[in-house]
Amino acid sequence: MSDMTRVALDAMGGDNAPGEIVKGAIDAVNLRDDIKVFLVGKTEVINPVLSEYTFNKEQVEVVNASEEIEMAEPPVNAIKKKKDSSMVVGMKLVKDGEADAFVTAGNSGAVLVGGQTIVGRIKGIKRAPFAPLIPTKTGVSLLLDCGANVDARPDQLVQFARLGSMYMDKVIGKKNPTVGIVNIGAEEEKGNALVKETFPLLKECKDINFIGSVESREIPEGACDVIVCEAFVGNVILKLYEGMATTLIGIIKEGLMSTTKSKIGALLAKPALKKTLKSFDASEYGGAPLLGLEGLVVKTHGSAKSKEVKNSIIQCVAFKEQDIAGNVQRMIESE
Repeated sequence: MSDMTRVALDAMGGDNAPGEIVKGAIDAVNLRDDIKVFLVGKTEVINPVLSEYTFNKEQVEVVNASEEIEMAEPPVNAIKKKKDSSMVVGMKLVKDGEADAFVTAGNSGAVLVGGQTIVGRIKGIKRAPFAPLIPTKTGVSLLLDCGANVDARPDQLVQFARLGSMYMDKVIGKKNPTVGIVNIGAEEEKGNALVKETFPLLKECKDINFIGSVESREIPEGACDVIVCEAFVGNVILKLYEGMATTLIGIIKEGLMSTTKSKIGALLAKPALKKTLKSFDASEYGGAPLLGLEGLVVKTHGSAKSKEVKNSIIQCVAFKEQDIAGNVQRMIESE
């Protein structure tokens, strides 16, 4: 059991809970025998769904939690008052060392509040950013922050850059990853007050490979490995990215099915097209870890289906193997 990655999964969180969440868990354990999933939530709701599947019973355990945090609830009140919610109970499993990671598609604000108050920030971490991988022409880039800290300071953005560089090195295996700050132009003097104050600090930071400003149109091309911005900008980039990808895929499919000739062409192109479109499917890359916590917390999209849930669970194996929290701690101590 010591070699197992133990994941506490919020079975009640997200738009498609519990059906898609439970299915994602089963898909993960049926694919990997080194994962155990704690399905956290109302047993009377989870068990009937679970009974529909075949799986190794030793790899799945239901942990009862009588409450759930709704998507629109005020985060602080929800975490404070709903002590027996699936989110709070799941995070406590991580805090108490009974689980290696917590995964949820639930209320983002509650994830942020709970992550910092229950799991706890590593000493020296100023803010904990959400850091999703996004697909690009050259592979993937890490975008941080994408939703946790909408009023970040320059010194916090510098720390995001360092966290992102460490992540890309240790988890993705990208040595000396390039770092760029999102801006409205390439010139150093451009940008709002936050970008102008942060730019020289990033230039002076010796343990990152800072390449300067990156315009949003350059991101899909793979302009840099680590994309740094405050959470408002990051969330807009992420949502536009996802919406545009979904729209383009829909338009392409509609066009290919419009005539008999295009249908024949689509049949011939299907293998290559399927591979290309898959590489730009955000659900292939799992969820966004909340970097800088003493334990691992991963947030998936509120609309996550089983594939994204499965990939978010499997993603936790690499996090555990690479000891992300330990690496962050060592990074802070080296300052």
